[in-house]
Amino acid sequence: MTEENITRIHLDGKELILIGTAHVSKKSAEQVKEVIEAERPDTVCVELDEQRYQAITDGNKWKDMDIFKVIKEKKATLLLMNLVISSFQKRVAKQFGIKPGQEMIQGIESANEVGAKLVLADRNIQITFARIWHGIGLWGKAKLLSQIIVSIFNNETISEEELEKIKSQDMLNAMLDDFTLAFPRLKVPLIDERDQFLAQKIKEAPGKKIVAVLGAAHVPGIKEVIHRDHDLEAISKIPPKSKAPKVIAWMIPFLILAIIAYTFYANPSAGFQQTISWVLWNGSFSALGAAIAFGHPLAIITAFLVAPLSSLSPLMAAGWFSGFVQAYFRRPSVADFENLSEDVYTVKGFWNNKVTRILLIIVLTNLGSTLGTVIGGADVVRLFLENL
Repeated sequence: MTEENITRIHLDGKELILIGTAHVSKKSAEQVKEVIEAERPDTVCVELDEQRYQAITDGNKWKDMDIFKVIKEKKATLLLMNLVISSFQKRVAKQFGIKPGQEMIQGIESANEVGAKLVLADRNIQITFARIWHGIGLWGKAKLLSQIIVSIFNNETISEEELEKIKSQDMLNAMLDDFTLAFPRLKVPLIDERDQFLAQKIKEAPGKKIVAVLGAAHVPGIKEVIHRDHDLEAISKIPPKSKAPKVIAWMIPFLILAIIAYTFYANPSAGFQQTISWVLWNGSFSALGAAIAFGHPLAIITAFLVAPLSSLSPLMAAGWFSGFVQAYFRRPSVADFENLSEDVYTVKGFWNNKVTRILLIIVLTNLGSTLGTVIGGADVVRLFLENL
């Protein structure tokens, strides 16, 4: 048995065997099978959380998704991010004739074959996304969403050089590679915290001999931190939202309403002009977002009508309303949910599938509304200053 990509650690009377895998390599899956069959460990740890485990093992999981519940719980953006990452994995997998997560699937199957306990050792991906989201600020969020949308259109093949780079990276990190260059502190929630989480779960796994199937990028970090104890609860918390954005979110609409009200009092015609400007900028950009996603005509109209009002309330978002209307008139069928994992592979599939169409309408409508708020607000202030 080759010891390449294998790290052995003896800790507190246990033998921990770390297999550093490439997420896009057939050889990695073969090595996982070979090691587990030879070592016959008490426990096999895999770099998955419950959500990704279900995605790998249950091909029918999409059938149970309630799109209305996704919108109500404000999880449309998170779901879209998950689907884009899935699309990225599938493009790489298809090009090189492999199955996404093949080495993790092999770890699960081999654990069952040798009677080892299976431990899902990674942190919940939604918590990771939430901690990333918390650390990038308003501009970072807009940039990340833009990059996600742009990545849908990227159907370029992966070069051998890029493949080797991806092989040495965590798949999530590979997907967000350019973004982490712009925001270096994202390495903490994306890699460092997950190294700590994985290390703690591995050394707490039951039995004397533990095999851990990990992306190669995590092995050096785990080796460094596994001898220390880590508070899983602390690094699994969704950070509390800062009060400043909430205060600003209420102040801006209050200020705009106050400016328009004063202008109406001082010069009714100018106040009317301000109102028209606010409605047109907000409504037009919001409706444009829904239209770019090929929304139902009533979803586009809803985006136009709701955006000028929702932009004045932090409790509302135009995308939720246009998304609900789209879901009502273009309700996804069972086939849409069943085909979701395949449709995310292409741009055409993303736009044709009724589920992803709804998610795109929500995200693009909200982006349009945000842009309309900035431009419309600036125009309101301009008209106010001109009529002082």
